[in-house]
Amino acid sequence: MEIKATKIVIIVVLSTLFVASIFVDTANAITNGQPDGNNHPYVVLVVADIGDEPAWRGTGILLSPTVVLTAGHVTDGADACRIWLYEDVTYDNVPYPLYPYGGPGSGAIEGTPYTNPDYAMGASPGLVGFLTHDVGIIVLDEPAVVDRYGDLPTEGLVDTLPVMTNIDFVGYGVQTNIRGGGQPYWTGPRIRMYAPAKLLSTQYQMNDQFIKCTANPGQGKGGTAFGDSGGPALLGGTDTVLAVTSFGTNNNCAGTGYYCRVDKPETLDWIKGFLA
Repeated sequence: MEIKATKIVIIVVLSTLFVASIFVDTANAITNGQPDGNNHPYVVLVVADIGDEPAWRGTGILLSPTVVLTAGHVTDGADACRIWLYEDVTYDNVPYPLYPYGGPGSGAIEGTPYTNPDYAMGASPGLVGFLTHDVGIIVLDEPAVVDRYGDLPTEGLVDTLPVMTNIDFVGYGVQTNIRGGGQPYWTGPRIRMYAPAKLLSTQYQMNDQFIKCTANPGQGKGGTAFGDSGGPALLGGTDTVLAVTSFGTNNNCAGTGYYCRVDKPETLDWIKGFLA
């Protein structure tokens, strides 16, 4: 995700910067999860470029062989994006935080990023105006062929779901917060991870574009962390994408997480325009 100049104190956007071994105003990775294997082959690692250099990483969802859904803050400000389909994208010869970003044999597929035209971060003070329309698309230069693809929801589906509905998180975020010997930083292999969660609210009280889900690793549940931005919040046990990972409320990747709904009419219409 792109990090804006505006300092957000209590909100952390869930993408990972390729600078120093720290995260500043970013979002997070699957917590208390487990390796996903090939259970969600349409969930991919995303790296965004500024110029010819990798700038941040996130997660994406293949909706078709050439269309990837992700968060708006992952595509915003990027000159180009690339994806990896592998369940494990850890390159032992590439030290943290310089993640792989293409080249011969890397397996990357190049793409062009598009950010929702109504996307804005820090447009007005407070949680109401902090973030809006946090949705982006990457159109790939060549097809990415997997066993199946993510499904878009029907319009307004989230509004029909009761609190405590089962939610599945999938993403390539970090897993470990290193402390001691300097400023703490997050790290971990680039592995597609899965964790079950629960829907806490179908309408985030200050902005109905977001749902709120559990993020604490308790009672067998998990959450999202840095690098999971743009990954799916799936209707439990299905491939239906209810929302994309957007932001959390603290740098410890704990508490609750917030996910930008894709079942809103204007958002669905925008996404379907690329699929047409």
